[in-house]
Amino acid sequence: MRLSFSRIDGWLLLMTFFWGSNFSIIKTAIHEMPGPAFNGLRMVLASFVFLAIIAWRDGFRGVAKVERTDWPAIIGLSLVGHGLYQLLFLGGVARTSVANSSLIFGFTPIAVSLLSAWLGHERPGWTRWVGTSVSLFGIYLVVAHARQTTSSRTGDLLIFGAMLSWAIYTVGTRPLLERYSPLFITGLTMAIGSAVYAPFALLWLRDVDLRAISIGAWAGIVYSALFSLVAAYVIWYTAVREVGGSHTAIYSNVVPLVAIAIAAVVVHEPLTALKVGGAAAVLGGVALTRLDVGRPGTRAPIDSSCPVHEG
Repeated sequence: MRLSFSRIDGWLLLMTFFWGSNFSIIKTAIHEMPGPAFNGLRMVLASFVFLAIIAWRDGFRGVAKVERTDWPAIIGLSLVGHGLYQLLFLGGVARTSVANSSLIFGFTPIAVSLLSAWLGHERPGWTRWVGTSVSLFGIYLVVAHARQTTSSRTGDLLIFGAMLSWAIYTVGTRPLLERYSPLFITGLTMAIGSAVYAPFALLWLRDVDLRAISIGAWAGIVYSALFSLVAAYVIWYTAVREVGGSHTAIYSNVVPLVAIAIAAVVVHEPLTALKVGGAAAVLGGVALTRLDVGRPGTRAPIDSSCPVHEG
């Protein structure tokens, strides 16, 4: 039994910082502008960056090569993974704590593993299930024992819905990633989702005095767009394609560790012993999922998510 750690694991850890810091950035920025307005601006910016990179790489020739039978899945996943997800996510973050928001997303590995197993994409090993269960216990320690108001309960439910949307999007893109690159699929679905979301965001932007927004809030929009959306999404879907959805999703359990630590400094959420204990369980669970239990001198069974060539 040994602990395996690859280059993609290092990128996934960087991704957890981008996403973990994003909770506090959103919490801070929505004090100056409505959540939908903030979200619309960052989604549009991220979409332009994605499309610019795609155009630079192949001049949009990839769009013309998309098979007609793939468009319903692409459009549907765009609506779920970028439209519905963003509505639920921003609504939830505004109503509950950073700790609860980030920890509820720790359910993602379970949702992804169940969906992947149901669809026959992957067959998670026992160490992954044990590690996920340990991490889930850590999440329970914090969420179940937190002081709850009506608003925070609603926020928790919205975040849970966002988590399910993200899990469906993650699993649903897997077949597409066998034919198209992570950058292309992420950028295309982001652009479609943003086009649907933008009119909704404009309704909120009408009453916002953009000149009164601080430089810090504008910096938050840029950071959230470039790192929490563009960079993190590319890392996420590259990992989904290379090592599988279940392996990738377990890193969402590291996000709460980063989020809680940053929130304690930025938005002054208390760092309690319960949160530390829950975070320790989450981290221990992640370590368990990385254990290779194959016998010495033998190779572990090949995951159905082995690397494929870019389309």
